[in-house]
Amino acid sequence: MLFIVASGFSQEDFLAKQYFADGDFEKALVFYEKLTEKNPRRTDYQKGLISCYQQLERYEDAEVFLLKQLELRNPHPSVFIELGYNFTLQEITDKADAYYSQALQVIEQNPNYGYAIGYQFQKYSLLDKAVLAYTKAMELNPVLDYSFQLARIYGEQGNIDKMYRSYLDLMSNGKTSKSNILRNIDDFITADSENYNNILLKQILLEKAQKTPDIVWNELLSWLFVQQGQYNSAFRQEKAIYRRMDGSTTLRLENLAKTTLDEEETEIAQDIFNYIIKETSNEVTRLEANLNLLDIELLNAKKSDYPSIQKRYEELIEEYGYRTQTLQLQVAYAKFLTFKNDNPELAIKLLKNSLELPLNDRGTAYLKLTLGDVLVYNRKFNEALIYFSQIQKKLKNDVLGQNARYKVAETSFYKGDFDWALTQLKVLRSSTSQLIANDAMQLSLLISDNSLEDSTQTALKKYARADFLAYQNKTKVAIEVLEDILQNHKGEKIEDEVLLKQAQLFEAQKKYESAEFNYQKIIEFYGNGILADDAHFALGELYRKIFDKPEKAKSHYEKIIYNYQDSYYFPQARKNFRMLRGDAIN
Repeated sequence: MLFIVASGFSQEDFLAKQYFADGDFEKALVFYEKLTEKNPRRTDYQKGLISCYQQLERYEDAEVFLLKQLELRNPHPSVFIELGYNFTLQEITDKADAYYSQALQVIEQNPNYGYAIGYQFQKYSLLDKAVLAYTKAMELNPVLDYSFQLARIYGEQGNIDKMYRSYLDLMSNGKTSKSNILRNIDDFITADSENYNNILLKQILLEKAQKTPDIVWNELLSWLFVQQGQYNSAFRQEKAIYRRMDGSTTLRLENLAKTTLDEEETEIAQDIFNYIIKETSNEVTRLEANLNLLDIELLNAKKSDYPSIQKRYEELIEEYGYRTQTLQLQVAYAKFLTFKNDNPELAIKLLKNSLELPLNDRGTAYLKLTLGDVLVYNRKFNEALIYFSQIQKKLKNDVLGQNARYKVAETSFYKGDFDWALTQLKVLRSSTSQLIANDAMQLSLLISDNSLEDSTQTALKKYARADFLAYQNKTKVAIEVLEDILQNHKGEKIEDEVLLKQAQLFEAQKKYESAEFNYQKIIEFYGNGILADDAHFALGELYRKIFDKPEKAKSHYEKIIYNYQDSYYFPQARKNFRMLRGDAIN
């Protein structure tokens, strides 16, 4: 019997909320009246009932109910605000103000009600009265502190100066963290350094830095400059922070350098890495900075530059040697030798020598993963598969292990062993790494979709060959093979995959108009396919970075935001869209 009663009660609760959410206030009211009668002390049911009355413009019924609440022993003072708001909805200002004043008078008798009353005023956007409630409570009882609530209200009121100062005072007094402050003020600034709110924050921070020198002001200024894309200014602040910390760590400088690299501000990134090399006493940090400088140099390097770059790698090898602490150097050099200098044999020898070092499981996996990549490049597929399989078995639940499994599938795909590739990919579709899971799903669908339609897998075999040629950086030949598929396998399912791959290779050749054409064809002819989001994102990036057409870029990012919420590109598309719109990005 108790079970039946409880079940009936929970069903009424559910239906009341559901009807209210659906906007069916008449039906919601029926259930809220029952619930309130059975549970007179449940304030959530009371509020639901009052809201139903007000939505149905039955203000007198709401008033009668609220007046009855006031007659109870020790009624909560928020009832005065509810009554006042009921009159505000009817535009009867004098009566509304009278009840609001009664609520504020309660604070005189008991300041501890300050928060509840202030919050209720805030809830109904009665911000001036909320400020009165919080400040009066704090005056009467100095132990109470509603500074955080007040800072938020100042922002809602548009008093940005007062809001900034209130938040910064809270942080200075140790009442909240810097990260909490940044979360609350980032809605008020944009990526535009000329925006009034940005200028105001900068002025306040500079003013505070002059009055009370503290490293936190430099940190906040650096953060602001990063939001505005003013990386040189951020770098100046980070240098000041580094000097004031007596060079204890370069971590902040390293993070800024990575940010500038992500934003393709390579000149500033070079300046930061050079500064790190000059200042740091940590040899691993110095090595990482040197390797990043080489990566930047390789971005636009010509073949004629490779001998001098190779010499730099050799100098670093001579300086740091073959040690367990410098595996990143050995891996970077092996990748350069293979994928840039087309010398996989030397890279294989280097990596096999490094495997003789006393390594832990992760260190061994790190080297074997690169060794496998080099062996694949050199068409030694079976040997590569052995190394990948060893990693996969040793680090089964690790991202390195999952990455190795994906490489087994990818290598099998290059070989034309599509069945074994599919077996591996099915496991990876639930990978903890979203990137691996996404890649696994796409390759899996590519194989399965193009095996059902064509039992001979002719077009798929050609695609696998083109994909491998692209892996070997034989871009021109890969594009030709893909073009052959487009000409000789028109209308087949593989066409959108071919268009996408060819477009990506056109981009590598800086043939951006050809890439744009391919992406547009995917959207036009395969707009409902699984690669539509890839095409939209790629076009967004082209228009933003290459063609300088921000409005066109925004339209493609917007398509992903509204039509492809499950897309791997969704977070980045939203970030880029907000950035182009002028929002602050964190």
